[in-house]
Amino acid sequence: MASKEGFLTDEQREVLKIASHNVEGLSSSPKSPTSLLAEYSIKAPAGGKGPTAGGAVKHVRRSHSGKFVRVKKDGAGGKGTWGKLLDTQGDSHLDRNDPNYDSGEEPYQLVGSTGSDPLDEYKKAVVSIIEEYFSTGDVDLAASDLRELGSSEYHPYFIKRLVSMAMDRHDKEKEMASVLLSALYADVITPGQIQDGFFILLESADDLAVDILDAVDILALFLARAVVDDIVPPAFLARAKKGLPESSKGVQVIQIADKSYLSAPHHAELVEKRWGGSTHITVEEVKKKIADLLKEYVENGDTMEACRCIRELGVSFFHHEVVKRALILAMETRTAEPQILKLLKEASEEGLISSSQMAKGFSRLSESLDDLALDIPSAKALFQLLVPQAILEGWLDASFVKSSGEEGEVSDDAKLRRYKEETVTIIHEYFLSDDIPELIQSLVDLGAPEYNPIFLKKLITLAMDRKNREKEMASVLLASLHSEIFSSEDIANGFVLLLESAEDTALDILDASNELSLFLARAVIDDVLVPHNLEEMSSNLPPDSSGSETVRMAKALLSARHAGERILRCWGGGSGWAVEDAKDKILKLLEEYESGGVVAEACQCIRDLGMPFFNHEVVKKALVMAMEKKNDRMLDLLQECFAEGLITINQMTKGFTRIKDGLDDLALDIPNASEKFSFYVEHAQKKGWLLPSFGSSAAAS
Repeated sequence: MASKEGFLTDEQREVLKIASHNVEGLSSSPKSPTSLLAEYSIKAPAGGKGPTAGGAVKHVRRSHSGKFVRVKKDGAGGKGTWGKLLDTQGDSHLDRNDPNYDSGEEPYQLVGSTGSDPLDEYKKAVVSIIEEYFSTGDVDLAASDLRELGSSEYHPYFIKRLVSMAMDRHDKEKEMASVLLSALYADVITPGQIQDGFFILLESADDLAVDILDAVDILALFLARAVVDDIVPPAFLARAKKGLPESSKGVQVIQIADKSYLSAPHHAELVEKRWGGSTHITVEEVKKKIADLLKEYVENGDTMEACRCIRELGVSFFHHEVVKRALILAMETRTAEPQILKLLKEASEEGLISSSQMAKGFSRLSESLDDLALDIPSAKALFQLLVPQAILEGWLDASFVKSSGEEGEVSDDAKLRRYKEETVTIIHEYFLSDDIPELIQSLVDLGAPEYNPIFLKKLITLAMDRKNREKEMASVLLASLHSEIFSSEDIANGFVLLLESAEDTALDILDASNELSLFLARAVIDDVLVPHNLEEMSSNLPPDSSGSETVRMAKALLSARHAGERILRCWGGGSGWAVEDAKDKILKLLEEYESGGVVAEACQCIRDLGMPFFNHEVVKKALVMAMEKKNDRMLDLLQECFAEGLITINQMTKGFTRIKDGLDDLALDIPNASEKFSFYVEHAQKKGWLLPSFGSSAAAS
């Protein structure tokens, strides 16, 4: 068997021997042992193996490069070897001038590697947050995770990632993405970051279109939904369009969003329901569902089922209503109190109702304790017992006591903050429904007339950032509020607030100064303000301020020829006719009614005018016509209008006041005008059409 093993020739053995004896002396010579061995390649004869026998060859190994090298007996080795197990000699030295110097023999040095890009890390982290949200639907958890992630400067990329991931999924995820954006708006992600995120999406629309069918249409719907949800202002579309190449798909997205979605009739409702809109139900529907589930819970006591129903509502931002209604139910039905408190505790521990929503529910209840005491005399006492119990059991934050007084009353700042939140909701609902009586009732229910100027400021600010339709609606609403619940001082103070903040408003809204000057001029035309109010405002503002310039522009508009007609038509609204046009329509409908028309049809015509703030003209012309025709049938029409709430007591009083002021001129054409008017006043007072103040003013005159 030995003969089959590899062997060295005598000449090779001699060379190896010489190399072994002189290895120390050759460390810096032109020919190292390694190179010598490489020169004499060791070959195995045919039929044999490599050099494995003999004492010398056991220290020969193959390097990584494939060459055979001589390895020292003590294991230090050379290039391509592992070296000694413990190499403690510090006198070894590599000569970089040596022709055989190899940088690979230099000792390894640890070099600090460049850290990973924080943006890349952020993008990876948000993907898991979004995936988890799509699986659980937990808005609060997603918001909490994003807040804990930090790196808020990268939030625009979260917007892009969320929307782009949802675009490639079902309608359910698209709806969830829109709901999450609305929930994060202003709380976790700033308005500016929302807009930046959508601009990044518009910039990458061409790339998205490569991977996603109908990417342009889907992204346009996301953009329209953001506008409808008031997380992106309509002015953003024009600004973003200027920053994109005209031929880009981003511009197509903006055009489709504006023309196909936001300009369509009832666009808000259509856009919200495009993906099912399961979370977008009316406030009243949500309240009814909450009342029903609480009632059912009290009957069956199934806490798990009640929590499931609350979760299925999909309105985590409205859970404060659950808390408020549950506490009221506990006060009304004392036997149900333990069950109710158990439900709230369970919902808090599960994270179903957040601590902020829980505190908000208690705060809202504390604000309404005075009214609640009319139905539940012990409401305040019961509330004072519930608060410490909830804090003790850990489902109400102890800070609630600090933010409220002994009687459960909240601070003025907190009350103002909540008022602003409530009014934003009221205004949004008005822009959707165009229901002025409902809005007026909502303001009355708030019971904070001292904040009327703040409501006006919020109304005009929101309208300025929307389309002409909403601007027209805002002006119409102001005229109605002035005749119903707002004083002239409220209106003037509200405009002063707007003028004082004109510089800040201009940062967010294009042409804010021009828009505000139109609102001011329109208020004067609608008799909401008088020209003297503009003089007072101007004198109280710094001469070179944006507010002063706005007042000057409003004065210029009012001094122009045919100013009334032009200002009424400035937004092209349905009720933006010239005053003469409106008067002509009123006269025609009254003549048609007087000649044998139906009361219901006449009421519908008045309603179709869409000018409730101008209904005093209907009253005035109806009374004049009754005097001229000597036909009291007009009183039946006024009675029906008043009974339906079509003409309010304020508008009715204003109409009678205008007749009273013009009686002298009217008597030139109708000699018995004064007698007829006295009869109409007496009739109106019996029917309750007029404010009590009218009688005293009439007597004084």
